[in-house]
Amino acid sequence: MGSISNVSYSPVNEALRILGFLCKQSEALNLPDEVVENQDAVTFHSTTDSIYFPIPFKETETLAALKAVEGLVAGEIANLRYGETSQKKRSVKVSLEAATYFGCQAYMAKVGGLGKLDPGVRVKIKDTDLLAAQSNGYRRMSANLYRTKDRQYFHIHGSLEATTTLNMIGLEGHRPDLTDYQEIIKTIEGEVERFTAAELEALNAEKRQAGVTAYKYEDFIRTPHGQINVKESPWSVTPLKGKIPPTKFPASPEGNHKILQGIKVLELCRIIAGPTITRILAEYGADVLKITSPNLSDVPFFQVDGNMGKHAADLDLKTVEGKVEFEKLLADVDVFVDGYRPGALERLGYGPEKLAELAEKRGKGIVYVNENCFGYKGEWAGRPGWQQIADCVTGVAWAQGQFMGLNSPVVPPFPISDYGTGCMGAIAALIGLYHRAKTGGSYHGKSSLMHYDLLLFAAGQYSAEIQEKLRREQSPEFFALRHHDSVDRISATTLRMLRKRFPDLFSADSSYSPSPFTEKWFSEKYGEEIEIVKPVAQIEGVDNGFVRASRPNGSDRPVWEDFVADEKDYRI
Repeated sequence: MGSISNVSYSPVNEALRILGFLCKQSEALNLPDEVVENQDAVTFHSTTDSIYFPIPFKETETLAALKAVEGLVAGEIANLRYGETSQKKRSVKVSLEAATYFGCQAYMAKVGGLGKLDPGVRVKIKDTDLLAAQSNGYRRMSANLYRTKDRQYFHIHGSLEATTTLNMIGLEGHRPDLTDYQEIIKTIEGEVERFTAAELEALNAEKRQAGVTAYKYEDFIRTPHGQINVKESPWSVTPLKGKIPPTKFPASPEGNHKILQGIKVLELCRIIAGPTITRILAEYGADVLKITSPNLSDVPFFQVDGNMGKHAADLDLKTVEGKVEFEKLLADVDVFVDGYRPGALERLGYGPEKLAELAEKRGKGIVYVNENCFGYKGEWAGRPGWQQIADCVTGVAWAQGQFMGLNSPVVPPFPISDYGTGCMGAIAALIGLYHRAKTGGSYHGKSSLMHYDLLLFAAGQYSAEIQEKLRREQSPEFFALRHHDSVDRISATTLRMLRKRFPDLFSADSSYSPSPFTEKWFSEKYGEEIEIVKPVAQIEGVDNGFVRASRPNGSDRPVWEDFVADEKDYRI
C-alpha cells in the first residue's frame, strides 16, 4: 500500500472540506436549502486514507464531495416523494475508494471478462466506430497532444472522424502502411511542428475541429474566456420561461424506494460525460432512453459502462420519419440531456426554449440539461471539445506534466474530468426535478468539462511535500511517459501501477470475483457477462441500484412502453 497516509493529510477530511466549499456556493448552484443544512449528515470513509491517482489534483476527494452533494439532493427528493425519516436527516455515505473507481470506471468495466485495453474485446462488442477513428492506430492518434513550431503544445483532435484533422495538417486520412506506435507519433508530430500554435488555432477554427492550445492555468485565466469563466460556478440550474404548477412525482408501488421511478429521460449524447449524467439517473430508477443516429460513430467499448441501466435506440433526427418518432417521445419526457456540439440540437428544433414551450403547452415541466466542453459564456462557448481538450485549455495537462518533472504538458490518466462533469450534470438534473416538484416550472441545467477542471484548481493541488511523496511511490515507466503519448497508453501504465500498489483494490485477474466497488450482470443484448462499477453514494432509505444491464447502441425500440417489459438481464 502507499505511504501517503503517514503525511499529515487526510483525503477523507479534505473531501469534507470540499463539500463545505460547494455548499457555500449554494445560491449560485441553486441547491435546495436543506442540502446545506444537512451536509453534516454526510460521512466519508476510506479503507486506507491513501491517495490513489498519481495526479497533483485532489481528484478522488473532489469526486467524493460531488457524490455527497448528489446524495444530499437525492435525499431531499426522497423526502418530497416518500416523506422525511424519523431523524429528518437522511445519512449519506461515500467511500473514497468507490469515488476513485467512479473516476476511471470505463477502465474498470469488462465484457466477457475483457476490459477496454484487452485487444480481444473488440469481437465482443458492436462496432459503432463507423469511420475507424478509434480502431485504427494512425487515425486514433489524430486526437493527441503534439509540440508546435514555436515550441508550444497543441492538442489536435480528430474526434470520431479523423480525416479532416489529418488533412488539415497535411497528412492523408488513411495510412494502412503505418502501424508502429512510435512511427505514428513521429509522423504526426512532424507535421504539427510545421505550424505555430496560432496557425493551428486558425486552421482549427476554419475546419471546425476540436483542437486547442495547451495553456498553463495562469495563462488561461488571463484569456478573455478564462477571465469570464473562472468566476462562474461549477454548474448552474436556472428556470426556463413559462408558468407551470408543480409537477409531482408519479405514484410508486408500495415499498419502492427508487426516487426517480416513473421519470422519463431522453439522452442525446456520446462518449462519456453526457452518458454518465443519465447513467446516474438510471441508478435512481429513471427510465433512460438513449437515442443515437445509426449514421454517427460512437466509441464501442464506452457503451459497456455508459449504457448501464438504459434502453438504447437509433433514430435519425434529420429525416421526417425520425423526427415524427422522436416527437412522440418528447410528449411525455421529464428530463432531456443534450451532450452534442453547442447549437446542434437547437438547429434541429430541440433546444431548451423550444422544449420549455412544449412543456407549458402540456402543463408539465421539463428539465433540460446541457453538457459541453467550454462552458456557456465567453468567446469559446460554442467550440466543440472533449475531455483532453478541457484538460489542455485549463492548465490541468501542464500541471500534470510539471508534477511528473517535465517542462511540457501531459494529459492526465483516465477520463476523470468526464466523470466529474457527468456527476455535476446529474446533480443539475436532480436539482431541476426537485424544484419542478416543489415550486413548479421548467429548468435548464448546465455542466461543462472546463468547469470541472476549474473546480479542481479552486479546490487546490496537493502540497509540494505530498506531491513529492506521491512521486516516490510511482514506477519508472510512469515517468517515461511524454506529452505525445496517447491517453490509453498513459491510462494503461497508470492502471498497471495501481494494480501493483493496491492489489486488494485493483485486481488484474479477469476471473476475479467483483471487488466491493463493482458488480457483475448477464446482459442479454451482449450475450455476455459484464462487470461494471456500482453506484457510489449510499443514501438512507433510497435504493439507487440498477434494474437492467447495459446494451450496445441501437438495441431497443424508441418507445417508452418497453420499459415495463420483463428484462432478461440479471445480476450475478
